Amino acid sequence: MVFEHALNPVLLQLGPLEIRWYGVMWALSFLLVYVYVLRSARGRLIKLTDDDVDWLMIWLVAGIILGARLFDVFVWEWAYYSANPGEIIAIWHGGLSFHGGLVGGLIAGWLFARRRKISFLNLCDVCIVPIALGQALGRIGNFINGELYGRITNVPWAVQFPGAEGYRHPSQIYEALYDILIFIVLFSLRKSKMKHGSLLALFLVLYSIFRFIAEYFREPTAFVGPFTMGQALNIPMFVLGIGLWFWISHRK
Repeated sequence: MVFEHALNPVLLQLGPLEIRWYGVMWALSFLLVYVYVLRSARGRLIKLTDDDVDWLMIWLVAGIILGARLFDVFVWEWAYYSANPGEIIAIWHGGLSFHGGLVGGLIAGWLFARRRKISFLNLCDVCIVPIALGQALGRIGNFINGELYGRITNVPWAVQFPGAEGYRHPSQIYEALYDILIFIVLFSLRKSKMKHGSLLALFLVLYSIFRFIAEYFREPTAFVGPFTMGQALNIPMFVLGIGLWFWISHRK
């Protein structure tokens, strides 16, 4: 049995205004992060007031979206955006890079932690747990959009996506599943006695491994030597995670 993708990416049409599932998934992701961080602050897992959490979300939303979009434009799809510059701001059409969003979020979090004089690594550990689940929602949004699909295959659950030749791996669903698994692991460790930064390091290692493997099922758009762009970006991410883990382990 194979499936034909017939999902409408537009949830609601109000004249010229479109509310798309992709945008809804991102909104739900940020709401999830907000609620989780707020509960963590009230549960004394991090030293933040309710007002601090509100400002943190403004910083994170700006950093993640800006980083994700810039990375997608200049690293992943420069040929397309240089020919269609009007699409650069059309984030509701998709095109937000996880790696760029991670970098943007880390920079925003670091600046926020310095201003509030709190532990940056503690902040990362609190935020990365819901972000892992939010990433799963983003991949579901990619699936509804019919983008970032996998390579041609004949597996029983193959999907025919609009505008794509043949039946494909639903790689967006694969990625959503491992994001959920990572979330479960991090959530189960959230109250452990691990040093600050351990959950961030664990996320970097787990995500980079899963994403590296998932790239063998995902339709590649660019290569760096023998690796797809996604695999190449995950190699330094894995090294950073391992290095952070060992640094934390030996840090007094």
